[in-house]
Amino acid sequence: MSRKPELKGRPELRGRAARLAQFLPTGRAQAARTPFVLLVVLLLGGGLIGLLVLNSALSEGAFQLDDLKRETKNLTDEEQALQRDIDAYSAPDALQRRARELGMVPGGDPAFLGPDGKVKGVPSAAASAARAPLVLAPEALATATAPPPTAAAGPRSTPSTATPGR
Repeated sequence: MSRKPELKGRPELRGRAARLAQFLPTGRAQAARTPFVLLVVLLLGGGLIGLLVLNSALSEGAFQLDDLKRETKNLTDEEQALQRDIDAYSAPDALQRRARELGMVPGGDPAFLGPDGKVKGVPSAAASAARAPLVLAPEALATATAPPPTAAAGPRSTPSTATPGR
């Protein structure tokens, strides 16, 4: 039998061990493993960087969602406050008070026209209130808001012809 030269760092094997040793990688196979390890490390590093970018994007979206929720809450509160104002102004007692401030009076009995043109009901005029007219001249408006002069007031000055503010 011829002897095979001893492999580097390995003793010569015989029998079953020699047959199994054929399947063990040699020095050349060790060099082929390096690109694979490098590929795995690069894939893991790329995956971690991808997860970092994804996590940052999700965090930014969460902050935007929080801001939008806060803005929605503020706008909802404002809408509710405006709705309360509308309800207060459209309440019957508020409408009646505002109508009286404007000089309106309750209407009388209404009359209705039927489809044939006949009047149904007996109309009556609204009770008039002895109030000042709604539209006042500028001179009357100034005297209506100023207190009336008393008899004990000092001497009256004649109005000047100069326009105020010039």
